[in-house]
Amino acid sequence: MKKAKLTKERDLRDSRPLWIDSPRISVRSKSFIGKSHYDIVIIGAGISGALVAQALAKPGKSLLIVDKRKPVRGSSIASTAMIQHEIDVPLHKLQGMIGEDNANHAWQRSAKAVLKLEDIVRSLEISCAMQRKPALYIAGDELGARGLQTEVDARLKAGIEATFIDKADLQSHFGLDRSGAILSDISASANPGQLTAGLLRYAAKQGAEIVSGVEITDLKSLGDDVVMATAEGKLISTQHVVFCTGYEFLENVANKKHEIISTWAISSKAGLSLPDWLHKHILWEASDPYLYLRTDEAGRLIVGGEDENNSNAYQSETKLHRKAQTIRRKVNKLLGLDIGPIDYQWAAAFGSTTTGLPLIGSVPAMQNVYSVMGFGGNGITFSQIAAELVAAYINGTSDPDAALFKLD
Repeated sequence: MKKAKLTKERDLRDSRPLWIDSPRISVRSKSFIGKSHYDIVIIGAGISGALVAQALAKPGKSLLIVDKRKPVRGSSIASTAMIQHEIDVPLHKLQGMIGEDNANHAWQRSAKAVLKLEDIVRSLEISCAMQRKPALYIAGDELGARGLQTEVDARLKAGIEATFIDKADLQSHFGLDRSGAILSDISASANPGQLTAGLLRYAAKQGAEIVSGVEITDLKSLGDDVVMATAEGKLISTQHVVFCTGYEFLENVANKKHEIISTWAISSKAGLSLPDWLHKHILWEASDPYLYLRTDEAGRLIVGGEDENNSNAYQSETKLHRKAQTIRRKVNKLLGLDIGPIDYQWAAAFGSTTTGLPLIGSVPAMQNVYSVMGFGGNGITFSQIAAELVAAYINGTSDPDAALFKLD
């Protein structure tokens, strides 16, 4: 079996994300694979792999989670962790792309995923600062007041709660000078490192084996089994393998729907004096590129944006500093206050699809091989959907929404 690069290799993040200094994000792992055969192998120890493992890990079932990095040290740690049910593509626009029923189901499934995540965190008692927060979606250069009202109408017809806020009420209640906004529930924020680590620890308690520093370089379907090779030449087999490698996607499922872009984020210092409403909401704008922001428990303001359709731009140190200052100026103008010096600034690769929906499912022409990719601005929410879909595939059950996210 020849050695080959199975996934597109990238430095998934640059500089230093805020969450890297969080407590309780380390997860015990081994440096070697202990057995030659497993019931299930999950490649990737980020939020997607952790949620898939949580859905599949059971006592008596052999499950391997393997990553060439340390657990929780890939793209997940660079997330701003705004856990939204709102998809990057507005519902009324998505309806025009994939049909009203399909778009409605995708948005409804996203809302259910946020609620399910809350249940998981609560039931497993994961300490990750998860907090339900209403989302405020404000007018921008992509949608003005009229477009936002159209969006509210589409959501209400689909049974998704949304309230239109006009210019006067937006100014009086939130101090924002935009032509309108949509206020919605079923969103949240969390510490993505602590969430991922907590899920991986749960899987380990159920018997999952976690291995880091080992790279899978080749695989082949042989009957009902999948045989894989590591960079060191070790062969392992499994009944099912799931690629949860984020933006280092499988080469043979790359397609025109999926692209890698660059994104940037900053954090203020802790204890920033901010309007009370801002601590209780997450905020994003109907612009391209859009600005999005939230606070954390320590009173930091966390802001992201300035996305570029360039798969390598995030690696530029010059752009990192320039983009950070641009984001800072934009948020200062939006909020009408100075957020002070930047405490953390970071950049990362970011997956996007034409519809804003992820690609989840069986890899074509590879039996018992599954892949999840293209999570856009809903990484954690879509990771939960991926966990549910992959669990249904592996357990031999059907999921009514599987076709919405399938790989071509």
